[in-house]
Amino acid sequence: MNLMMLLEMASTALAGRVALGTLDGGVTCDGLMDDAAGLAGRLRASQAEHLVLCDEPGAVLPLALFGSAWGGVPYVPINYRLADDDLRRLVERAAPALAVVDTSGAERLEGMDGVEIVERHALLDDPTGGADPAEPGDWPMDPDAAAVLLYTSGTSGPPKAAVLRHRHLVSYVFGTVEFASAGPDEAHIMAVPPYHVASVAAQLSQVYSGRRIVPLPKFDPDSWIDLVQAEGVTHAMLVPTMLARIVDALDRRGEALESVRFVSYGGGKSHRAVVERALELFPAAGFSHAYGLTETSSTVCVMGPDDHRRWAASEDPTERARLSSAGRPLPGVEVSVRRDDGSEAAIGTAGEIWVRGEQVAGEYAEGGSQLDDGGWFYTRDSGHLDDAGYLWVHGRNDDIIVRGGENMSPGEIEDALMTHPAVVDAAAFGVPSREWGEEVAVCVITRSPAPDAEDLRELVRTRLRSSRVPARVEFVHELPYNDTGKLLRRELGERFASGPVPPA
Repeated sequence: MNLMMLLEMASTALAGRVALGTLDGGVTCDGLMDDAAGLAGRLRASQAEHLVLCDEPGAVLPLALFGSAWGGVPYVPINYRLADDDLRRLVERAAPALAVVDTSGAERLEGMDGVEIVERHALLDDPTGGADPAEPGDWPMDPDAAAVLLYTSGTSGPPKAAVLRHRHLVSYVFGTVEFASAGPDEAHIMAVPPYHVASVAAQLSQVYSGRRIVPLPKFDPDSWIDLVQAEGVTHAMLVPTMLARIVDALDRRGEALESVRFVSYGGGKSHRAVVERALELFPAAGFSHAYGLTETSSTVCVMGPDDHRRWAASEDPTERARLSSAGRPLPGVEVSVRRDDGSEAAIGTAGEIWVRGEQVAGEYAEGGSQLDDGGWFYTRDSGHLDDAGYLWVHGRNDDIIVRGGENMSPGEIEDALMTHPAVVDAAAFGVPSREWGEEVAVCVITRSPAPDAEDLRELVRTRLRSSRVPARVEFVHELPYNDTGKLLRRELGERFASGPVPPA
């Protein structure tokens, strides 16, 4: 079992179909196969034990991913936005390595021991680098070989390298994608950063389904909309911050995107108000909310298109609220919500989210497997299951607000605030309280005419209950997100931890 099986199947069944780039002049499936053979030969002729990618989304991504799989070395995409010292430290951990970079990356990594640098344009022009291409079908078939190493964000310490083995990723693709199911007119816009697990999953899924990949090197909402229109894009995957910015841009432009047939979003907190508006602005699209982690080879729970339209149209507030859920587990994936003592939590009761399945890796290069004896992986997320089997993710356990012994989900407070027409974005977090241990604080971004703090407190009080009412309301111009769409609540907590907290 090797990722190359996916490309081999596509190149055999869909040889002349464009796999990457524009319809006129893009790389075909068999062309990608030939290029991967060249890179595999180059890797085998080198001393590299990893292929490092330090570049933005582009044509080099699937070449690097499949070429490394054929060459028998792990693919290691690294955050090219890191400071120079941080970037070099991560690349050093992968040495000896072949590093694929843009021009600035070549300058930043110059002189590193055990790191052979090749610039993106040179690799695309000649993947072999003068070596003999690998022979068809001679890729390693060990399902337990490491296929991809993805560094965690490192928000609570040095980044760890999550290990995804061939069997995990192939299992994910086989369980979620139908082979050669895409029509010849279908295209997927790839704007998620390469070092996000969603990028890896998208590349494998699109190639296996036969859907053309259209890369967007630098995301901004207007460029995204323009490329979708120019290339007739039909499918997209977005992190929630991207979706929110695209919705705002479409509203500003007075446009809708009728060519898009499918939108998948996930990787962070999704606000219900944004999703409801997106359903209107993408009138022909089926929406899918995906919940997963790097350590689970991407998605483990999905709320699909039928659920989106059903819950959005429902007059029942309980059903409509399901737009904020993560949906139900994929076939082959089990989800368990547990109390602190490890016992199963009751339906509707919050606890720790555990997952199990063939695609679940749960392993780090530095600490080995984190699976328990039963094969379960602790996600470090908090949530609950409802009586219909939908998973509700409350957030990272570290983000849960504990007020007077009561656990509160920041997400439900944010969703309540986002129902106000003038609230653009919101973040809830805990701040120290002498009386309660922690108290609710919120930061909000608003548009004119802006509400005042008491308006927002009353909104939360009406929609939730008094214990959720924020003691502190801060109006800000921006919120701290990392570049994969994760809200950094810890930064807000640290920023607003000092000073007296007024009563609610």
